[in-house]
Amino acid sequence: MFRPHFFVTLAGLTLCLLTGCATTSQTFYAGETELGLASWYGSEHQGGPTADGERFDMRQLTAAHRHLPFGTIVRVTNRANGLSVEVRINDRGPFDDEDRIIDLSSAAADILQMKKTGIVPVEIEVVRLGSGGRVSQG
Repeated sequence: MFRPHFFVTLAGLTLCLLTGCATTSQTFYAGETELGLASWYGSEHQGGPTADGERFDMRQLTAAHRHLPFGTIVRVTNRANGLSVEVRINDRGPFDDEDRIIDLSSAAADILQMKKTGIVPVEIEVVRLGSGGRVSQG
């Protein structure tokens, strides 16, 4: 079965590795906000590796961001309905649309009531910066 999303993600990850998008000299701070679009990902990635070394679990409140350090907690607010959720950054992306600033797990998308539309306008706010380190799996 052809899955174009897989190839877009693979191309994005390759570009990321070549350009160093996972490491940046940008400084982040608690309280910083960003406006853009959010999308979500779920069962098609369930159990696969995330960029920080974890296995993706669509039932956890996690997300992918291009630059924020791994372990960073961000509050994501759906600007269409005002609902918010806090998620932990454990992956890199989204890569296929410059306007999309965050990819959320299925569980986070449920809380924001965004699954039907798929992509929604959001504000993200850094609650607590992570160390950027990889998670060890036991």
